[in-house]
Amino acid sequence: MTRMIAFFLCLTMAGLSAGPALARAFIIVQSTTSTQNSGLYDAILPQFTAASNIEVRVVAVGTGQAIKNAKNCDGDVLLVHAKASEEDFVAAGYGLTRSDVMYNDFVIVGPQNDPAGIAGSTDATTALQMIAAKGSVFASRGDDSGTHKKELSLWNKAGIDAVAASGGWYRETGSGMGATLNVSVGMDAYVMTDRATWIAFGNKVNHRILVEGDPALFNQYGIIDINPARCPNVKTEMASKFINWILSSQGQSAIAAYRKKGQQLFFPNAH
Repeated sequence: MTRMIAFFLCLTMAGLSAGPALARAFIIVQSTTSTQNSGLYDAILPQFTAASNIEVRVVAVGTGQAIKNAKNCDGDVLLVHAKASEEDFVAAGYGLTRSDVMYNDFVIVGPQNDPAGIAGSTDATTALQMIAAKGSVFASRGDDSGTHKKELSLWNKAGIDAVAASGGWYRETGSGMGATLNVSVGMDAYVMTDRATWIAFGNKVNHRILVEGDPALFNQYGIIDINPARCPNVKTEMASKFINWILSSQGQSAIAAYRKKGQQLFFPNAH
């Protein structure tokens, strides 16, 4: 027995303990495919982990699904881009507070030959009316994401029931932004995307930005701490540390510093 104890003591002193290594504490952030596809999280989250020793695990889905996941208590923090839905989430008691984090904008992308003739327009609703009038193929995420919600609001503003044309000139992919961009390129279709994902997207082929600069294309991101009264499993203290960091000068500077192909993808605006 004495020899066995001595053996395990030697293993421990040598760093060869038979037990598993202690896992790093972590939180789950329910977020969007646009922030993930852009590479933002890969750039900034290691900085938070280095400062706090807390790992951040991101679940990247459409905003609508991220909100559903958060309501089901499958996370500690919500970071998405559909402000009205975020405010409803807090008002219903699922979240504690909502704060602005950063913004960029949406753009309408299409093929080089531009069959609807929308190139150079700064009026998104007029451009959508022209696409519908020509019956030009438009690829939509169709997934209740923040991008999809914004797109539907613009079709509504244009006075067009695009969903009624589903399967015709209006094609719903039910997929994330990167996959939908691939579909649009394959079909020579128009598509609305956040600028960050477009900049990071590698399969542009002959597609280019055709419509940009409309104030209606503004894209705000917000962050919410999930209410522990609704979800007792929430890691409140660690979630607060992450939110405080991302809203701090350090987190905001990390967001501002992230670039792809020489271009800034997100613009911090926490107050």
